[in-house]
Amino acid sequence: MLLFTPGPTPVPESVRVAMAGETLHHRTPEFEAIFERTRALLFELLGMDEVLMLASSGTGAMEAAVTNLTASKLLSINSGKFGERFGKIAQAHGIANVEIKHEWDTPATVEEVQAALNANPDIDAIAIQICESAGGLRHNVEAIAATVKAHNPSIMVIADGITAVGVEKIDITNIDCLISGSQKALMLPPGLAIIGLSNAAIEKIGKGKGYYFNLATEIKNQRKNTTAWTAATTITIGLESILNRIKDEGGLEKLYATTALRARATREAMEAIGLTIYPKSPADSMTTIGDHEAKKIRSLLQKEFEVNVAGGQDHIKDTIFRINHMGLISVYEAAWVVNSVELALASMGRRAFDGTASRIFNTVYFGL
Repeated sequence: MLLFTPGPTPVPESVRVAMAGETLHHRTPEFEAIFERTRALLFELLGMDEVLMLASSGTGAMEAAVTNLTASKLLSINSGKFGERFGKIAQAHGIANVEIKHEWDTPATVEEVQAALNANPDIDAIAIQICESAGGLRHNVEAIAATVKAHNPSIMVIADGITAVGVEKIDITNIDCLISGSQKALMLPPGLAIIGLSNAAIEKIGKGKGYYFNLATEIKNQRKNTTAWTAATTITIGLESILNRIKDEGGLEKLYATTALRARATREAMEAIGLTIYPKSPADSMTTIGDHEAKKIRSLLQKEFEVNVAGGQDHIKDTIFRINHMGLISVYEAAWVVNSVELALASMGRRAFDGTASRIFNTVYFGL
């Protein structure tokens, strides 16, 4: 079965092997050396002034960011399940929250962010997804972050990059907190969250807030190549392995270029066989198709062609399906996925199979 869900993504064999060694205690010189090397690789990946690893899912990092970086009021962008989550985190902690809400195919605009800032002078943090994976859309985070900083440089910009880090080069010029997670483009099991911080964010964190997710406590410890609490030792070992493998296979720029090309080839292949791209501004991390028979297409892909793609959530649970592009994906596997979608449509009587999807994919990908 080919796993083409946008998280968790397949873990390469070399990484599984690296994680299969003897269990290390997290308070030892051996693990501290691994931690130090992995931190150095994360500084290269994120480009931020500080990096932290948390034994948590990505949601834990989202909570840590909101609680440590919001003092008065949060502006959250809700264009999907994960943007909605930022607002729920604020609510759970009694933090005032203003929300910009859209249907899940629609990104936020610079103009409405500016309007929210004008109407709420006490906003001191904004939380936004780079890629909102609920619908596969890409917010124009770069322009929004620049607008926020032009309005008030002290406002913290929290960017959820869980399905963006490792997919594309992210402009961190106006970002104060960049969040990532192990089970997406970093091709690891779930359980490790990663946070990049600007110096301004570190200053605002001060003594930090909370207990387990107190980022000041983590900064103090991780600068000594250890963690405040029990480290995710095995996944950290895997993280060092996958980041080194990416370097060995041409580096981040090659990974970004290949991912973007695979995404474009898939989108064009899907449109060529009559399917519709769901988001108005698609992200490169996944191709999301909106279709009234999405549930049936997914079922056929899994049962007949051994391809596992993801559906949606909540009100679009059965009306979209999402094809992953994150990670080190072999081109022949990606080509089989688009071919399988066309075969599924043929078996449903939607169109005669003529190999269009595979032909378009290969034409775009290989520049034929």
